[in-house]
Amino acid sequence: MGHYINLSVKAALTLVFLMTGAAKLLGADMMVTTFEAVGIGQWFRYVTGAIEVAAAALLWVAGLQMIGGGLLTITMIGATFAHLFVIGASAVPAQVLGLLSAYIAFLHRGQLTAKRTTT
Repeated sequence: MGHYINLSVKAALTLVFLMTGAAKLLGADMMVTTFEAVGIGQWFRYVTGAIEVAAAALLWVAGLQMIGGGLLTITMIGATFAHLFVIGASAVPAQVLGLLSAYIAFLHRGQLTAKRTTT
């Protein structure tokens, strides 16, 4: 049962971050406006979108799931602060996604100490 829950969380995170990352990369009006409000510049929208798409893919790469979950967790911490202190919108979605991402990173925490072999 737990295996299916873990897969469901990974699948949901992948879907959400592929969609939101693509929206950032493709310049969806809402994303452009949001990053304008943040005030760092539109380059940051591209960086954030690329991180979201790449990290979502890493959730499915054996040995790299912890990195994917960690990148998404860090990204959602930033999004939480941006929503709370700059944008003024609810930070709850970013917090939920951050917690789910942290859960996946935690599940794969053993990858931090796993020895890598080269062939």
